[in-house]
Amino acid sequence: MKVMKFTGSTMQDVMVQIRSELGPDAVILHSKSVQTPMYFGLFRKKTIEVIAAIDQEEKPARIMEAEKKPEEPSRFIKSEESATAKQILRELHQVAGLLKENTPKSESLSKYDLYPEELRSMFCHLRNLGLNTVVIDDIMESLLKEWKRQFAIRELTAADLERLARKHVKDRLEAAHLTADESTRKYIAVMGPTGVGKTTTIAKIAADYMLKKRRRVAFITTDTYRVAAIEQLRTYAQILGVPMEIAYNLEDFIQAAERFAHYDHVFIDTAGRNFRNPVYVEELKKMLDNNLNLETYLVLAATAKEEDMTKIYEQFEMMAVDGLIFTKTDETENLGGMINFIMNHSIPVAYLADGQDVPDDLQIAAPEIIINKVFGGKEYAGSSRSASKQIRRA
Repeated sequence: MKVMKFTGSTMQDVMVQIRSELGPDAVILHSKSVQTPMYFGLFRKKTIEVIAAIDQEEKPARIMEAEKKPEEPSRFIKSEESATAKQILRELHQVAGLLKENTPKSESLSKYDLYPEELRSMFCHLRNLGLNTVVIDDIMESLLKEWKRQFAIRELTAADLERLARKHVKDRLEAAHLTADESTRKYIAVMGPTGVGKTTTIAKIAADYMLKKRRRVAFITTDTYRVAAIEQLRTYAQILGVPMEIAYNLEDFIQAAERFAHYDHVFIDTAGRNFRNPVYVEELKKMLDNNLNLETYLVLAATAKEEDMTKIYEQFEMMAVDGLIFTKTDETENLGGMINFIMNHSIPVAYLADGQDVPDDLQIAAPEIIINKVFGGKEYAGSSRSASKQIRRA
């Protein structure tokens, strides 16, 4: 069997080639229409690829030789069968290779392989920042449009692309109002899983309101499950010179809220128990759902995986979360998961915390600050020879 691949602009052209090379008895094994990628992801006109084969008859000389040696029929047949089997095996491998070569590559070939080199490198840079596919696709679509628009004038540099990517994310955050304004509500509660730094964070916010905005503040803690948490908040209250009440139950909480009704802001520290336990969240909801002028912040660690952030949010969603606070932003170089979560869930971010100092290590989450946190840690260096390999691994 002889196997060959033919290409042409039309099927008629290909058939002429097949008849010329293999004759009228050729068999078509596979055919497909292909498009050859060009610069900017554009395509040339379609071409036709066809794999054809022809069965080759045994040479008469071999048959005559077999007839001349009737005394060793079994030996000849065995040898002939072995040779034929090897030939068939080689031809099958050849066909398999050609079929693999002509199989559509959409599964292994990323659409970004068709982009200019600088844009392919930017794609890899965004992946290294930890951004997910949805966010990257959104950014890359914007960059490609700008690349095409600018191409007739000048070629965009690596710095241009990073600036455009930053601006695109910033515009998305602003358009969707994904950064929270300063709270004007009297009661401000922070909640979240254990170990995210809720107590330190609430002390930072309270200190900011007191020292910089000259507001009268007070503390209520419902975290009666950990003695250390009570003592920690009591220490902050003493340093700031503000009152604090401990609420062991709903009645205590209502009384404390009424006692502090004349303060500008009352900050409520909640227990950091296992967020996977729905009973805990329901108890918290009952305590806070008392017709208070309440604002609730969900505290998440920037070091957490995006999937874990999503699970935590889903568990606390019944609390009507008004905004997010991301802590530990100084403990990781990859903050892409934070952007993914913000944009996928469309939840405003109020603060970013990056240390233990009260109140200094706290920033209002303005779009520029979020962008600098995410992009600032890893500088985009431009094109890279390994970009295509990274794209295919995406």
